[in-house]
Amino acid sequence: MSTTGAAVRRAIGIGALGAAAGLSWALLEAQAYTLRRVTATVLPAGARDVRVLHISDLHLLPSQRRKVEWLRALADLRPDLVVNTGDNMAHRDSMPAVLEALAPLLKVPGAFVMGSNDYYEPVRRNPARYLRDDPRNPDAPEAPPLPARALGQAFSAAGWADLTNTRAQVSAGGVTFSFVGVDDPHLERDRFPAAGSGAGGPRRSTAGEPVVRVGVTHAPYVRILDAMHADGCSLILAGHTHGGQLCVPGYGALVTNCDLDPGRASGLHGWPGVRPDVDGGASGSSWLHVSAGLGTSPFTPVRFACRPEATLLTLTSAREPRS
Repeated sequence: MSTTGAAVRRAIGIGALGAAAGLSWALLEAQAYTLRRVTATVLPAGARDVRVLHISDLHLLPSQRRKVEWLRALADLRPDLVVNTGDNMAHRDSMPAVLEALAPLLKVPGAFVMGSNDYYEPVRRNPARYLRDDPRNPDAPEAPPLPARALGQAFSAAGWADLTNTRAQVSAGGVTFSFVGVDDPHLERDRFPAAGSGAGGPRRSTAGEPVVRVGVTHAPYVRILDAMHADGCSLILAGHTHGGQLCVPGYGALVTNCDLDPGRASGLHGWPGVRPDVDGGASGSSWLHVSAGLGTSPFTPVRFACRPEATLLTLTSAREPRS
């Protein structure tokens, strides 16, 4: 046996072991459910803090009992408001599990939009497509439908506001949230609703509560984020990206599965520019929170350097201007 041949085989063996270890870690990380906590300054001076639970991309399978229990336990956080940015189901029989998982949270004021995996069941596809600028394939066969209508009716019956291409107001935590939402832009189902009172709208509701304008979308396509910012939203909530799902440690996401830049694949950022100033958004940007979500496609059940997450956002007030 030559020295060179032995070295090559040794290198191949080490590489194979490394790949196996990486895959094992990625399978485990996909079940390492994590609660993130962030703070955004969007309330007027003097308002008390409001706790908003942002959940997204459950991609729940009926067999995922640990995820169901983890979601149910989020009610122990006692949020004032819940916002669900879609992709709840990953199987045609998932709806009962979704409603079981969210039952305690459905008792809290909330709002929701749908994602593609509320309308259609995931199907096996080439994962390399995500490396393209636009991973959608208009010639792909249509996936089997999911009971999105029934799920939305159940959410609405529990009191959550359906934001499908519409506006709604929800009172929570002593604040009136003036929502604008769209159907999933990834499926090009979005129809931005007619303009409301805009950025110069009332800062207090008829009940005397401070008003916060919030945009909600499943997929954070630039056209939607721009429209919500122009509409006067001080906070925009989205999901869809899975935070990149397979990230590079120390670098972050490589893809977002939409036209959002990878640097904002998850977490709290400013839109369109830098993060809003802590004294009340002096930068002229909205806050944008993109959830990395809690699930994956059942055909790619892995995450790397990107744990599944829900986020508790504490909305706080700007400081009083200096005299």
